[in-house]
Amino acid sequence: MKLIIQIPCLNEADTLEIALNDLPKHIDGIDEIEYLIIDDGSTDKTIEVAMNWGVHHVVSFTRNKGLAKGFMAGIEACLSYGADIIVNTDADNQYCGEDIEKLVRPILEGKADIVIGERPIDETPHFSWLKKKLQHFGSWVVRKASKTGIPDAPSGFRAFSREAAMHINVVNEYTYTLETIVQAGRNKMAITSVPVRTNPELRKSRLFSSMAGYVKKSMLTILRALLMYRPLAVLTVLGIIPFLIGTGIGIRFLFFWFNGRNAGHVQSLILACTLIILGFVTFVIGMLADVMSANRKLIEDVQYHVRKLTYDNTDMKVWQEAAQAKVEEVREEEIKAVREDGGFVKDLSADASHSSHTSHDSHKKKEDQ
Repeated sequence: MKLIIQIPCLNEADTLEIALNDLPKHIDGIDEIEYLIIDDGSTDKTIEVAMNWGVHHVVSFTRNKGLAKGFMAGIEACLSYGADIIVNTDADNQYCGEDIEKLVRPILEGKADIVIGERPIDETPHFSWLKKKLQHFGSWVVRKASKTGIPDAPSGFRAFSREAAMHINVVNEYTYTLETIVQAGRNKMAITSVPVRTNPELRKSRLFSSMAGYVKKSMLTILRALLMYRPLAVLTVLGIIPFLIGTGIGIRFLFFWFNGRNAGHVQSLILACTLIILGFVTFVIGMLADVMSANRKLIEDVQYHVRKLTYDNTDMKVWQEAAQAKVEEVREEEIKAVREDGGFVKDLSADASHSSHTSHDSHKKKEDQ
């Protein structure tokens, strides 16, 4: 069982070593632990600090691409390096490294595929009163949108099984925290949370410049995720509002019409028709979006199988076993033929190895083509 701990970084030279020193070196049930850094276009000595510390892998961007892009690049890299469990944490040492064992335990026990670390938000001293309330409100909205019971949705401290990581898709460029929970809930993944501890603040958050900006981006991320996974329900709700208002105004117009007081109410008729048409068109768009969402599910399924073929190399392993068996079969036939001729048996192991490598290279060339 291989665990890779990934850390997205942007100019974290001052805090990265502290965070790395806090990470666990051994966890019961884990055979191998590796560390991966995602350098999101840092201009300081972040990579130098990571390499001097001894991280196993570094994914580096030439320019800043955002937290969501960095997170997904790390997931793809961890899968390619053979991770069975992936843990994501922050470079500012916000989370207690010892609690990584708590995160991976439900996955090791087969109880969950995604585990979110629940921070003690109300007991965190560097969180303002407003931020605490917004964190709770945002988590409540995500719970309703995803139909999960995750109490701390914005937490970036989380663990993924290999199977869950292969299903993950993040399309927004702001953050991965909210969208992945909505996606997991709507795709019926086994997701849970565990309480974790936090460390004293080493630096201010750089994810958002103001509380208003954070709320705006978070709400847009949740709305976009809902439109992706429940477009008909969302657009029906949005369309039924103008439809009902327009219907009410239309009934009012008809009331005046049948009572002979229709003069001066033509504007109400125009407004009623406009609102009813707007509501109906919104509903039709919802139906079209729902049909398109079926294509998204098919594309996600294709992506999952592509990742399986790319990162698990199942077909390659099967081919290599078959090729090796064929080499051994040819070797036995040659030995039998030599003995029947009364000659001596030469060492064919080198030839067999050369044949296997040649066949392997040929197969790789065909795959590349």
